[in-house]
Amino acid sequence: MALLHLFDLDGTLMFGSAAPVEISRQLGLSAEIAELERSFATREIGPHEFSLAAHALWSELTPAHVRAAFDGSPWLAGIQEVWREIRERGDYCAVISLSPSFFVEMLLEWGVHAAHGSLYPQVPFAGPMEVSGILTPEAKVTVADRLCERFGVSRRDCVAYGDSMTDAVLFEVVPVSVAVNARPYLAKRATHVYEGRDLREAYQLAGVSSPGFEAS
Repeated sequence: MALLHLFDLDGTLMFGSAAPVEISRQLGLSAEIAELERSFATREIGPHEFSLAAHALWSELTPAHVRAAFDGSPWLAGIQEVWREIRERGDYCAVISLSPSFFVEMLLEWGVHAAHGSLYPQVPFAGPMEVSGILTPEAKVTVADRLCERFGVSRRDCVAYGDSMTDAVLFEVVPVSVAVNARPYLAKRATHVYEGRDLREAYQLAGVSSPGFEAS
């Protein structure tokens, strides 16, 4: 049976950063997004409030800003190599993130089978956000279930990778989970824990890599 590898983005595929932080940096709004991130981390606001506030903050956002944010982000090493290995094994990989879909979907360029984020209007923004398109931690499981159906697998065939409490719900419903540079809350709930900057090493902890596959 094939496996489905489910990756978070912020703090997992990126080291010590998040898509909203990198986007805001391009607009000179680092202080403003830092306050939103703090409020979200302390649960003063939830995913819906965060996304609506970020949408308002990014009123001047252009596709060039998004590309610069993506290209300049502190990605872990080995992401494309891991996804190539997964494809060559006949397995599947996907990214599920609360971050903006217009950023998350750029990872399709790197070979991931599917990429899902909170639905924002097309950049530059010409209209309001649809609240129903904003993902929550619980919605990550819903998306994962849809992906399982798409790829012909079940939850028991999934491996999840994440770093924070927004990944905890997904970790609870899959048999194998890898906490990547994670907060203690999530690390305690993972079957494997990784600290470092190379996704190849985190992937190897899941015990499914092909012989000879290793970090360079």
